[in-house]
Amino acid sequence: MAESFGEDAERYDRARPRYPDALIHRIRVAAPGPDILDVGCGTGIAARQLQAAGCRVLGVEPDARMAGVARGFGLAVEVATFEEWTPQGREFDAVTAGQAWHWIDPVAGAAQAARVLRPGGCLTAFWSAFQLPDEVADALTAAYVRAVPDAPAHVRAMLKPPLDAYKTVLATAGEAIVQSGTFGAPEQWRTDWESTYTRDALLDQLPTTGLLTRLPARQLAPILREVGEAVDALGGAFTMRYATVAITAVRAGRRA
Repeated sequence: MAESFGEDAERYDRARPRYPDALIHRIRVAAPGPDILDVGCGTGIAARQLQAAGCRVLGVEPDARMAGVARGFGLAVEVATFEEWTPQGREFDAVTAGQAWHWIDPVAGAAQAARVLRPGGCLTAFWSAFQLPDEVADALTAAYVRAVPDAPAHVRAMLKPPLDAYKTVLATAGEAIVQSGTFGAPEQWRTDWESTYTRDALLDQLPTTGLLTRLPARQLAPILREVGEAVDALGGAFTMRYATVAITAVRAGRRA
């Protein structure tokens, strides 16, 4: 699944939501300086927001297709998995990972972050969880089950996630950060926000989500049709609820 997002990298960049300004500001203020390493940077959505906030950003991204889109926006990106990436002596004030840390081995990732962070630097991993209106979520689930009748129950549950869907991911990341022995106690941040979606905007975004990226067109098309009809029944637009959650920790040691 991790390799499927780059199959339509341009759509991913166009359709995926941006991160709330409050989170970007908090990352910038927490870092002791402007140098940011953005891990799993994808097409550079978070990296561009961090740049706009005054940061100098280097991206690391395993998918060359996603990295190509990011470079098209002028971002510096090196193609590698974070665990195998070679820092070549470079150090950073913050390591960030937007919607990506769950694809990284949490223990190896925390150790690598500790190696490249200056003392007092911050590791911050963050995710945005969304909650569709019940009518739209039910239509999506029913259509997916018809298109993929052998989908196991836990996969179906992923189609209607609660806003606290990342509790387990946050706990796992936090345990690995503590286990590394090189960070202070992890903190969790949460920002709740909303966004208005039209029918077309939702149907543009859905194929970039993990469970749908791998479906062939013959299975995807009826799902999108039924979801579109559900949005039409709501008047053609709706309000999506989001919760952007983060786990952050400061690299131990004195600042120079």
